[in-house]
Amino acid sequence: MGGAVSAGEDNDDLIDNLKEAQYIRTESVEQAFRAIDRGDYYLEGHRDNAYKDLAWKHGNIHLSAPCIYSEVMEALKLQPGLSFLNLGSGTGYLSTMVGLILGPFGINHGIELHSDVVEYAKEKLESFIKYSDSFDKFEFCEPAFVVGNCLEIASDSHQYDRIYCGAGVQKDHENYMKILLKVGGILVMPIEDQLTQILRTGQNTWESKNILAVSFAPLVQPNRNDNGKHDTVGLPPCAVRNLQDLARIYIRRTLRNFINEEMKAKGIAQKAPPKRKRRRCRRRRINTYVFVGNQLIPQPLDSEEDERMEDDNKEEEEKDHNEALKPEEPPRNLLREKIMSLPLPESLKAYLTYYREK
Repeated sequence: MGGAVSAGEDNDDLIDNLKEAQYIRTESVEQAFRAIDRGDYYLEGHRDNAYKDLAWKHGNIHLSAPCIYSEVMEALKLQPGLSFLNLGSGTGYLSTMVGLILGPFGINHGIELHSDVVEYAKEKLESFIKYSDSFDKFEFCEPAFVVGNCLEIASDSHQYDRIYCGAGVQKDHENYMKILLKVGGILVMPIEDQLTQILRTGQNTWESKNILAVSFAPLVQPNRNDNGKHDTVGLPPCAVRNLQDLARIYIRRTLRNFINEEMKAKGIAQKAPPKRKRRRCRRRRINTYVFVGNQLIPQPLDSEEDERMEDDNKEEEEKDHNEALKPEEPPRNLLREKIMSLPLPESLKAYLTYYREK
């Protein structure tokens, strides 16, 4: 599934294409997609297709096409502080993007059938928190993943504001999924080859809307244990943050606001990361036709406009080449700089930076 938009050269280029095709329509979703590089979730040696609008699978590891994730993120209508459950959380790519919108007071849970994929997701999450420049630009709701079959969730589990299921749901499991949703909540799942948005309007009332045609692998049916019963899966607890963690959140928020106000007072605009320019394609116009044997063959002729465009392209290529030779300055992490300049013990600075290594 995928191929709805043109391939990108990098993550920003892919997001530009998704915006142009109207798959990404809101600023919060765009920011989340730009903050998480899709290529980081591919295995080494498989990243050539990371910025194409294609699904990718290697063993148990799977990523849906970018156009699918875009529609899911838009359909969920995420807001800070909501609770989210990802049924079939896979690599954690979607859950990490969701966490950037939910913020520190949301709940972000995922359940995944394969233990090796959960380990992979945890590795990618740890790498994002430790090394990504995006981490300090957002207030993050860290995902918590558990291993299990999403059709075996314990009946006394809590309900969620937003739910996504990343596998095809059979009609007889539709009500099971709906029960996990709070009143006023939104469930997005593929059912009968349609990605569907379901809004719970009351205790026993629902509104459904088809988003787009899709093709997903079906949910894996649960196995029975020796007693002939299904094993139940417990979801992560909805833990309340401790005072130490709350203090870190508010200190970082205060410092981030201070930096923004300071830059605003100095008239310094925050720079967005540079985007790669799209090259103009040279198009030849058909000016005449010639006979070759009994066939009429179009003969392109260069015009002055073609020659000017070719000269412009050569100049752009030369300019791009010269810019590529210049060493890139690493972007400044102003929040980290501010924390490290505070008159605090090194251990407290490390805690405030989440023990990040840069």
